[in-house]
Amino acid sequence: MSADALLPLAVAIPLIGAALLAVAGRTLPRTGCDILATASATAEVVCLALLWPHSRHLATADLGGWPARLGIVLVADPIGAGLALLVAVLVLAVVVYSWRYFDEPVGEHAGAFPALILLFEAGMAGFALTGDLFNAFVFFELMGAAAYALTGYRIEDPRPLHGALTFAIVTSFAAYCSLFGIGLLYARTGELNLARLGARLASHHTDVLTVVAFALVCTALLVKAAAVPFHFWLPDAHAVAPTPVCMLMSGVMVELGVYGVGRVYWTVFSGPGGIPHHAFRTTLTALGVLTALVGALMCWQQRHLKRLLAFSTVSHVGLFLIGVALLTPAGVTGTAVYVAAHGCVKAALFALTGVLLDRYGSVDEHGLHGKARELRLVGVLFLTGALALAGLPPFGTGLGKALGEEGAGHEWPWLLPAVFVVASAVTGAAALRAGLRVFFGAGTVPRSRPGEEETTGEGEEPEIRSPERTLPLPMTVVPAVLLALAVLVGCLPAVSDALAHAAVVFTDPAHYAAAVLTGPGTPSTSGAPVAGVPVASVRAAEVPAAGWTVSGVLLGLLSSVVAAVLATAAVRRRDRALSTDHPVVRTVRALRRLHSGHLGDYLAWLALGLAALCVALAAQS
Repeated sequence: MSADALLPLAVAIPLIGAALLAVAGRTLPRTGCDILATASATAEVVCLALLWPHSRHLATADLGGWPARLGIVLVADPIGAGLALLVAVLVLAVVVYSWRYFDEPVGEHAGAFPALILLFEAGMAGFALTGDLFNAFVFFELMGAAAYALTGYRIEDPRPLHGALTFAIVTSFAAYCSLFGIGLLYARTGELNLARLGARLASHHTDVLTVVAFALVCTALLVKAAAVPFHFWLPDAHAVAPTPVCMLMSGVMVELGVYGVGRVYWTVFSGPGGIPHHAFRTTLTALGVLTALVGALMCWQQRHLKRLLAFSTVSHVGLFLIGVALLTPAGVTGTAVYVAAHGCVKAALFALTGVLLDRYGSVDEHGLHGKARELRLVGVLFLTGALALAGLPPFGTGLGKALGEEGAGHEWPWLLPAVFVVASAVTGAAALRAGLRVFFGAGTVPRSRPGEEETTGEGEEPEIRSPERTLPLPMTVVPAVLLALAVLVGCLPAVSDALAHAAVVFTDPAHYAAAVLTGPGTPSTSGAPVAGVPVASVRAAEVPAAGWTVSGVLLGLLSSVVAAVLATAAVRRRDRALSTDHPVVRTVRALRRLHSGHLGDYLAWLALGLAALCVALAAQS
C-alpha cells in the first residue's frame, strides 16, 4: 500500500474506532467493546508498521488533492513515523492491559474509556505526522481534550476532577500562547505549512517578532513535555489519573512535546531568518540540565509511587531536551533510541504500579512495606524496570543514554555526561528503593519529619470493582512484553541503525522542504533551489555510529551501580535525619513548597518561564 493511502489511514483508523465505540458501546457487552478496541489498536499498529519503510526518505500525502502550498499535507519522516508507531504500540498495550482493568457496572457505557483512548491516539499520531503548523495545534488540542477527560475519568472522586481541571487550564493557557505565536508567524509570512514557513522566514531578518513567535509556539510544547518550570501539572495529573492513562502520558505524550520543539525548530526557525543555532543550543541545553536535575531530586523525595514515576519522567525529559539541543544527528539518534526504550519501560512500571493499586488500594511506598511479598513476579519485573531506568545495558534506555552521553560529551566534556549519569542513577535508585521495600520488605520505613508535607498515596480507591478477584493475566503479561521490547531496542542493531539514518533526515531541513514542496525523492545534495530554499550542496554530517561502545557500557554500569548503592543505603538507613537548617533540607523543602497544587502558582510559573525563554533567546539572537 502506498504512503498516500497509509498516511491518512494512520489518523483515520483510531478516529473511526473511537466513533464506533461511542455508538456501539452503548449496546455492546464489555467483551465486545474490548474486541473492537483491540482490533482498532492492532490495525493502527499494522498501518504504521507498513508506513515505516516509506518514511525512510520522507513520505507525503496532500489531503483532498490540494498541493502543499494551498492545502493540508501529512508528512512521514522516519522520526515522526517512528514516534507514531511507538504511540500505536503503547496504545495497543494499554487496551490489552485494560481488558479487565475496569469492571464497569451493568448499564454504564462500557465503550467510553477505550473510545477516549483511541481519540487520544488519533491526536498523538496526527501531531507526529502533520506538516502544517496550525493542524499541529489542532491535533495537539485533540490530544489534550482526550487526556483531560481520561485524567478525570472517575468523576465521582473529587481528586481526579481537580487534577484534570488543573491539567486542562494550564495546558489551555499554554495553547493560547502557541496560537498567538502561530498568528504572528502567519502575519509575517502568510503561510502555515512548516516547509513554506521556513522558506518565507528565511527571507527576513531575525527580530523580536521572530523570537517571541518561537517562544510562544514552544511554550505549549514545553508544557506538554513537562520541562521545568512548565512541569507542575504533570505529577498532580499522574497522581490521580487512571493507571492506563499514566502509561500513555509518561510513555509517549510528553515525548511528543520534545519532538515538536525539534521539528518546529529544524523546519521553520533553523534558517537565516530564524533563531541562531548557538542561541537555541545554549538555551535548550540549560533548560534540559535544569529539568533533569530538578526532576531527579523531586523523584527521590517521593513515596507516592505514581508521583515518583512522574518526576522520573520529568528528569528524563531533561535528558531528551539536551539531545535535541545539540543540533547534531548524533544527539537526535541518542534521543530517539532513548525515547523508544523509555516509553516501553515507563509504561511497564506504571502498569506494575497499577497491580498494587488493584490489590491493595494504595500506592504508598511506606504503607505498602512488605505487603506485596506474594507478588514475586511483579516485584522482579518492577526491579528490572528500575534498573532499565538507571541505564543498565543491554536495555535500549542504556544505549540511548550512552549515545546521548557521547554526543553531549563533544559539546560539554564531563559536564553533560555527568548530568546523564546523575539523573538516570537517582531516578533508577528511587524506583529500586520503592521496589525493595514494597515487594521484598527490605529495611525499615523512615519516620516523616515534623512539619513535612507529603503526598502519601494511602487511601486510594482501587481502580477496579472487585479487588478480591484473581489478578488478570494481561496485567502482568503486558509489562513483561514492554520490558522485552526495551531490551530489543538495545540489542537489535537494525533498530538503532535505522534511527541513526532517521536522525540525519530529521536534521536536514532542505531535504524536508524538497520532499514536501516538490515531492519525495528530491535529493538534498543537488544544490538546486527548492521553493526559494537553496538545498545544501553537501551533507557535512555522516550517519552517526549507533552501537554500544566500551565507554557507553561502562557508564551504563556505573549509573546502575550507583542506583543500586543509593537504593540499598536508603532502605537500610536509620532515622538519622539531617538538621532542618541543613542546606540540602532547605533546598528540598523549597522545591516541595513550589509544588503547591495551587493553579495560580502554576500559571505564574508558566508566565515566568515564557518570559525567561524570550529574554534568553533575544539576548543571544
